[in-house]
Amino acid sequence: MNVWQTLQSLPVPVQTIGLLVASNVFMAFAWYGHLKNLATAPWYIAALISWGIALFEYLLQVPANRIGYTQFSLAQLKILQEVITLSVFVPFALLYMNEPLKLDYLWAALCLVGAVYFIFRSA
Repeated sequence: MNVWQTLQSLPVPVQTIGLLVASNVFMAFAWYGHLKNLATAPWYIAALISWGIALFEYLLQVPANRIGYTQFSLAQLKILQEVITLSVFVPFALLYMNEPLKLDYLWAALCLVGAVYFIFRSA
């Protein structure tokens, strides 16, 4: 059994969330990694490298949304994406970018918990 067959045997929410998490790891590096690694490079070099990384983001994000849309509404997919983005971004900012931990991350997370509640309560 190959990776795609294994993935397809998982429940739709697990497939969707797993692909979105992986996609967001690439997204964090594509969007913000150049601030650390390419700070002295011309912006267009950083943009081209980021674009190359973003290709892998989209190769995961597009199937994640197609799979997820079979079970989730568009609004649910969007809120799910935002929660995953913050869940990936905070460790990225702390561990890779060496940003300080801020209480604002907690408040943002609580707002997203509220968003998840409201968008999924009628499901």
